[in-house]
Amino acid sequence: MRAMVLDAPGRKLRLAEVPLPEPGAGQVRVKVEACAVCRTDLHVVDGELPEPKLPIIPGHEIVGRVDAVGPGAAPKLGARVGIPWLGYTCGECEECRAGRENLCRRARFTGYQIDGGYAEQAVADARYCFPLPDDVDPAHAAPLLCAGLIGYRSLRMAGEAKRLGLYGFGAAAHIVAQVAVHRGSRVYAFTRRGDAAAQSLAKGLGAVWAGASEELPPEPLDAAILFAPVGALVPLALRAVRPAGVVVCAGIHMSDIPSFPYALLWGERVVRSVANLTRQDGEEFLALAPKVPVRTEVTRYRLEQANEALSALREGRIAGAAVLVPSR
Repeated sequence: MRAMVLDAPGRKLRLAEVPLPEPGAGQVRVKVEACAVCRTDLHVVDGELPEPKLPIIPGHEIVGRVDAVGPGAAPKLGARVGIPWLGYTCGECEECRAGRENLCRRARFTGYQIDGGYAEQAVADARYCFPLPDDVDPAHAAPLLCAGLIGYRSLRMAGEAKRLGLYGFGAAAHIVAQVAVHRGSRVYAFTRRGDAAAQSLAKGLGAVWAGASEELPPEPLDAAILFAPVGALVPLALRAVRPAGVVVCAGIHMSDIPSFPYALLWGERVVRSVANLTRQDGEEFLALAPKVPVRTEVTRYRLEQANEALSALREGRIAGAAVLVPSR
């Protein structure tokens, strides 16, 4: 099969013919219909996440149809499934037993320790796959598998925020904004200065205001979610939230947070991170998404254009989400 392979961090992916993977016990193999390009993929490729499996096929927002089933796996041939970032947990550690499998110390992740979806086929543990309807568009569904899931978990951590700020209006924020508006929140979108395309997209999806990250919103926020991996946004977001407000850092990697005056944190403001996702997050969000309904904005790339898609994401040239479609 064809796949885009990372041989070492900091290098470009190479297009390669690799052996077709065979599913083992409890696994399924899917013919990949679409794989969204996530900022986490960029962190893996750029060497910002430690010790990936090498060589590795990136990609963890996968939609495809089951074309081979290992012993003991439940999905049937032809079933459409989604494969997310969380690919395995031990089920035995304190975190797993407490319902926090996203914090499992032995967890393994798709496109990081497990070969992912920048390929024509991918193998996954069937227990961590989500069933998807036959009538979904694979390219539009793919961003739901991480941008949507992490965004949903971040929204839960933000609490019942009536005034919600979203910093970095990319793949995750453009999904979360729709869910937040659906539940009655007033959404404020913060982008790079001069990013008219992202600000226009935000307003088109229901944001009541859109501006540069350095600006203060017209009213204090109850919560803010940071999707951009920029530590300097933390004090800016703290300045924008009211006393007892919450600032949620949603990324798996972020540049260093600069020092800031204690006055920005005082007033029982909270800064917290979000790590990974649970299968329950996936089940809840994928049931909610069609009720909103969530509409994803996507730019399609061919499999062999993965480096171009990553560059566009790195440079902030993607409105919504980039998606690889590996059909020949």
